[in-house]
Amino acid sequence: MSKGFKGFIYAALSAACFGMLAILGKLALARGFAATEILQYRFGFASLMLLGWFAATDRSVLRARPRTLLKAAFLGIGLYPVQSFCFMSSLKYIPAATTSLILYFYPVAVTLLSALLFKTRLDRLVALSLGLLVAGCGLVFFDAFLRSANQTGLTLAVASMLIFSCYLLCLEFLLKGENPRTISLYVVIATALVYTVMAPPTRFLDLDMASKGLSVLLGLVPTALAVTLLYRAVELVGSAKASICSTIEPITTVLASALIVGEAIMPLQVAGMALILLGIVLPNLRMLRLGGPVAEEGHAPVP
Repeated sequence: MSKGFKGFIYAALSAACFGMLAILGKLALARGFAATEILQYRFGFASLMLLGWFAATDRSVLRARPRTLLKAAFLGIGLYPVQSFCFMSSLKYIPAATTSLILYFYPVAVTLLSALLFKTRLDRLVALSLGLLVAGCGLVFFDAFLRSANQTGLTLAVASMLIFSCYLLCLEFLLKGENPRTISLYVVIATALVYTVMAPPTRFLDLDMASKGLSVLLGLVPTALAVTLLYRAVELVGSAKASICSTIEPITTVLASALIVGEAIMPLQVAGMALILLGIVLPNLRMLRLGGPVAEEGHAPVP
């Protein structure tokens, strides 16, 4: 198997793992977990798994300068816990597929904020991509309103998307001169500490085996495994090529929401998803032809 093919396989698996977050969150909420409890298990187990993985494979990742820890604390205490809470809380009110597709409006928000704050130039292809994303998300919102989706859930999903967009802009600035693996690891740890204080895992031992397994899966699949697979893909094929596979993430969520959670997939939702995916792929394909950096990263180093 060639290195390039392996890289795409790793990237696709990483995106699929990220896409399972909303599904596992739905399952945990159905079992009576609170949103803060779900996030404590997710980031708590992920921290232990990532620490063990990097200790065994690359201990240089564990070495962090004081300024790196400060950056990670800002992201992991100030921004990421709020974004994660809004995302997970929205799942109590609206379908997992709707939440995931709303989150994928973030390239539009990031691009517009970059143009406003950093005077980034918007060419015609980027404008076309943004138009497709807006149209796709418009169909998703229209579908949600047709189904009388809960307004609280929609508001939380939009808040999650907006905070994630701000997080990406901050991350772009703070990653300069940093090992992305190191800062990602310590952002996960900082977020885990926040949720450990908010929701101490005191009842974990009292959970039944299915709930314990679900708790471990939240840390493993959409966090620890997704992160390590993504970085392995970037090592093999680069961030631009790996990011194209990010389009698999919302597809995974939509399909899994139907197959596992039993949510209905509506025609407007499928049309909206197609436009969103096209809007994400177009600028990335252009960047691949030019050999430059990707226009909109499929993922931040922390999912």
